[in-house]
Amino acid sequence: MSRAHFSLRRLVALGGLLVAAGAVSFVLWAEYAAPAMRQAARGQTVPVQGDSTPATIQRGAYLARLGNCMQCHTSRGGPAYGGGAPLTTPFGTVYSSNLTPDPATGLGGWTSEDFWRALHHGERPDGTVLSPAFPYTSFTRIDRADADALFAYLQTLPPVTASRPAHQLRWPLGSQTALNAWRLLHFSPADTSIDTHQPESVSSPPSARRGAYLVQGLGHCAECHTPRNALGGLRSSAAWSGAVLPDGQWYAPALNDAGEAGLSAWATEDIATLLTRGQHGTAFVSGPMAEVVRNSTQYLSPDDARSVALYLQTLNNGATASSAGETRTSSPAYPAGARIYDNQCAQCHGKQGEGQDDAYPALAGNRAVRMANTNNLVLAVLHGGYGPSTPAKPQPFGMPPYQLTLSDADLVSVLNHIRSSWGNQAAPVTEFDINKIRNAPTR
Repeated sequence: MSRAHFSLRRLVALGGLLVAAGAVSFVLWAEYAAPAMRQAARGQTVPVQGDSTPATIQRGAYLARLGNCMQCHTSRGGPAYGGGAPLTTPFGTVYSSNLTPDPATGLGGWTSEDFWRALHHGERPDGTVLSPAFPYTSFTRIDRADADALFAYLQTLPPVTASRPAHQLRWPLGSQTALNAWRLLHFSPADTSIDTHQPESVSSPPSARRGAYLVQGLGHCAECHTPRNALGGLRSSAAWSGAVLPDGQWYAPALNDAGEAGLSAWATEDIATLLTRGQHGTAFVSGPMAEVVRNSTQYLSPDDARSVALYLQTLNNGATASSAGETRTSSPAYPAGARIYDNQCAQCHGKQGEGQDDAYPALAGNRAVRMANTNNLVLAVLHGGYGPSTPAKPQPFGMPPYQLTLSDADLVSVLNHIRSSWGNQAAPVTEFDINKIRNAPTR
């Protein structure tokens, strides 16, 4: 063996040792040094304790609704904000924390500084990193005043002693090493030092700037409407372009595409009505978005609803919705589906798919009908459902489930009839599209 070849082998071996040493150093830093360093840094900050006046607590209650905190932090049948609700992710199940002021299992031992760092930095009081299933990647945009008001409200809740179950994540994804590595790739705290969202005065008009603050931060809308990479990080280059939710079924449509859920062509007041009422004319929300309206956006103040609407109008990426006619073809392409539609659907949705104003959605020109991703359409027909109950619409009309009434072949026929009639032009649904939803495991 030549001297040069031997030297090269030694260099390769040395490089391997250096890489291994670096990996071990990172693991030790992530598991032990990083939390301690962050906790030491916390001790150097000056806590900004929020007041607990009735006005602050009332504002915190409003913010908790806008953030939809109770939905994720309340287990089914459990006490409000008591935690323990399972959150399904592609990497396993994460359980939400107890937000009540119980000193043993909740936030009773926390300060407003602790709460601020959880929202802004994604860290517990001891410096350990929270799972990004808690959307601190969005909540980092919440300013300190709003964080303090939210904390003041949570401290008024009845204490609930309830420890959350241990997360069920594949090893080593729940370790501090993995969470710190994820943060290095996908997270940096937002700069909230400059006030860019609050109205200049109580009489200031709604603004897209205020709407951006609510949508990007407290509303954490990107967490559903933006696709993720293989590691679960939000793909900033594809912001608002739509994504399948972690349950693998419901699809959060693109907010920047007029062919899906883009709202650039809508009137501001119409968007605000949809968000606070759950419907506008023959347009309705359904599925997880119906839950968001029921638990969160229906409580938007009129000015905040208009601000959110103004911001959503700015998200269009230039795509336009395909046109939809009003006339049904005389010879439907799917005659069996046409018969099923006439027997099962026309009474509510209309002979020409025109819907009923303030009652049932139109199917002619309906973007949910024509989207390339058919998950929501199939789910609606298989499982049925109701719109959200709101003060303006306390008893919404509903749709019955057809999973026991129609076979996969029947559903293919009727859905393809709907997707190809009244000016709708969409690719055919297949029996596989139906089957994958019908037989999906319950989570």
